[in-house]
Amino acid sequence: SFAYFTIKDRLPQILTRVIDTLHRHKNEFFEEHGEKGVEAEKRAISFLSKLRNELQTDKPVTPLEDELPDAALWNQYLDYQRNLSNGNGEPSWFQSPWLFVECYMYRRIHAALAQNPPIDNFDVFKEGKAQNFFESQEAVITLCTYFQELLKNIKDLDEKQLQEELFKLLQVSLWGNKCDLSFSAGEDSSQKSSPLQSLENMIPYILVNDMEKLWSILVNAKKRNTEKSNVRVDIILDNAGFELLSDLVLADFLLSSKLADEVHFHGKSIPWYVSDTTKHDFNWTIKQLQSANHMWMSRCGINWEGNLKKGVWVYRDHMFWTLPHDFSSMAEVAPDLYADLQKSNLLLFKGDLNYRKLTGDRKWEYSVPFHQALNKFHPAPLCSLRTLKSDTQVGLKPGQGEQIQASEPEWMVNGKYGIVQFDAAL
Repeated sequence: SFAYFTIKDRLPQILTRVIDTLHRHKNEFFEEHGEKGVEAEKRAISFLSKLRNELQTDKPVTPLEDELPDAALWNQYLDYQRNLSNGNGEPSWFQSPWLFVECYMYRRIHAALAQNPPIDNFDVFKEGKAQNFFESQEAVITLCTYFQELLKNIKDLDEKQLQEELFKLLQVSLWGNKCDLSFSAGEDSSQKSSPLQSLENMIPYILVNDMEKLWSILVNAKKRNTEKSNVRVDIILDNAGFELLSDLVLADFLLSSKLADEVHFHGKSIPWYVSDTTKHDFNWTIKQLQSANHMWMSRCGINWEGNLKKGVWVYRDHMFWTLPHDFSSMAEVAPDLYADLQKSNLLLFKGDLNYRKLTGDRKWEYSVPFHQALNKFHPAPLCSLRTLKSDTQVGLKPGQGEQIQASEPEWMVNGKYGIVQFDAAL
């Protein structure tokens, strides 16, 4: 299965890159922290080499031994996995649910650094994320320029034109999800071409296209809402780099077109899945734009900093996003987060990992309704914007998946197809 390939090949590659990154920063650690920095780097590398060996030799998954705030929840979840195995021995790297062991590896990478001050705040994936951003420069300039030109006339657009622009920017955000470093095991995955030119040609690759439903939910929320209550959209972020930029442009459009009054972004509280967005990545991206020597890039950065200051944009992270749990257990495990999401008019879940957690990462029949696969996770109307990079997909028309499978066996994992899949939460 694709899961097997991921655990056997991709995850050890990622660990090797992490170890290599620490090696390369040895001098920097010495300059900043002296011998203590070098000692910490050695301990972290030995911890990670041991982890790589456990993974490659299919050792049992061991409880976390650190004192970090989420350790108890992780260990409870490991117990739950043990009980699932019906006494078939300990859950091990190749004999456990893919989602669990993959999340577990990233959590152990975090522990390797968190337990080794003074390098405990070092993000081993930071360079790759920055590189993705810089290598996508042309696409970034194209998108910022297009958007700033659009803002000049946004007040004059009629409803049909606004809808067209929303659909365009939703598609840019959808295909931005191709820029995923955990999928390419850290190899270059930057956006080289113009993100706007090929949208028409890409439409046939959107297997579920519920953009009309998003439009009506936003328009109706606007009509229903009096001055007193704000229309709020939440974006549960995926990758930093070009994808994050495409999400920020979409968020700005929602405010500028008055389709929404506030946008809440949800990122990861620790480095995750190589390129996932942390608070540092979020702020860094806006600062990079602000200081760019390109007029429209810096205009975007300045406006976005302003949105954060005014409180119409809010960035949050929550420990739950980096736990191994499906979203169906959010109400129980993180009731505060669930209650917060219930205040939203629309939740946009970016990317593949979020989709796997929405649907419990199961091998569903392709035609199972999305609503059913969500397994009672319905805090608010929600939509998944995702390019397919793992073999779970629901909500297709009867025969649709089988038909593609016949001509393209890799269709579920090659990132070529996408979905804009909506659930009304009723």
